Amino acid sequence: MEKKTIRCTENRMPATDDRWLSAMRAEEVEKVRAFHRSFPQYAPTPLAALTHTAKKLGLGALFVKDESRRFGLNAFKVLGGSYAMASEIARAVGREIDQTDYAYLTGEQLRKEYGQATFFTATDGNHGRGVAWSARQLGQKAVVLMPKGTVKSRFDNIAREGAQVTIEDANYDECVRRACALAGQTERGVVVQDTAWEGYERIPLWIMQGYGTMASEAAEQLKAAGYDRPTHVFIQAGVGSLAGAVAGYYANLYGKDCPKVIVMEADAADCHYQSALAGDGKARIVTGDLNTMMAGLACGEPNPISFDLLVNHACCFVSCPDWVSAEGMRLLAAPEAGDTPVVSGESGAIGTGLVAAIMSDPAYTGMKEMLGLDERSVVLLFSTEGDTDPENYRAIVGNRD
Repeated sequence: MEKKTIRCTENRMPATDDRWLSAMRAEEVEKVRAFHRSFPQYAPTPLAALTHTAKKLGLGALFVKDESRRFGLNAFKVLGGSYAMASEIARAVGREIDQTDYAYLTGEQLRKEYGQATFFTATDGNHGRGVAWSARQLGQKAVVLMPKGTVKSRFDNIAREGAQVTIEDANYDECVRRACALAGQTERGVVVQDTAWEGYERIPLWIMQGYGTMASEAAEQLKAAGYDRPTHVFIQAGVGSLAGAVAGYYANLYGKDCPKVIVMEADAADCHYQSALAGDGKARIVTGDLNTMMAGLACGEPNPISFDLLVNHACCFVSCPDWVSAEGMRLLAAPEAGDTPVVSGESGAIGTGLVAAIMSDPAYTGMKEMLGLDERSVVLLFSTEGDTDPENYRAIVGNRD
């Protein structure tokens, strides 16, 4: 069967007033990191230097942030959910976030001041698991809705955290709407969703700031490895919250020396790519079942907050077929000799697969030249999840056909 083609478009959308950029300043993200450091489970996740693989591909350096180690949850999403929940609790009891650390959130004083709420969310798996884990840690309740086609392992991971979890007969975007409706019918119901809409912006912004911990760690680890900054950052997008957070943080951190930010999506749910292709700065929506093995990227409606950041700070948008991720999973599982393997799931490996295709397939020479990828390039990727679908992971990594 002929492989579907990777599609790419440069960002020619008109700039906006960039109203959300200040939310991702280094000073704001340092508050987030201080909160995450208060958790006994916290440790920076590894930044794998794929030195030999970079040389094979014709790059100066290739780094992969391995989020399979995050809080023992096999994905980065807990960073956003935990920070948003803590910030919402802090707001409700009149505290600052620096007064709302893990010790307070798990202590008897919180029970007296706040009591118990029910946190609702829709998820492909990773975000919901992070919300469920955080709720259990903090003595709160969680209700999680998952889209049709969800694999059992992701459902089970959330259920084990004590959440009420269901698989709905709907896609992700409809699950978001259902979660909101249920929260509205529940006493002390709170929606913790990683996308925004009119009137619902505070919590999604906190979630994005939560992701800043990962981007900040990576920047520090790069510097420790001898690189002042990456030249290229490839970042995946579902609703776009992670991509917007990373683009915004690095725009603040590096200023005029900001790396090129390349946003990648599953081609079955490429709402950002379609928006950039139209070029008028208005977000497009992709509908239907959004069938892709990259479950974490199966979202058809952009988060307007992160979309605004990407309009201003992404250099291009790429629509990737599933084979791109599969190739990335295999390459990370068995990199060039001397490099440390990384267990990366379907949504985590898309960047590695894309970079490998661009650098090694003559069909994408034009993309390589447009991005300026060569032996001087320092490329940063984020493997946002480990083997969250173990069965599919084994099938792909063990099958090179």
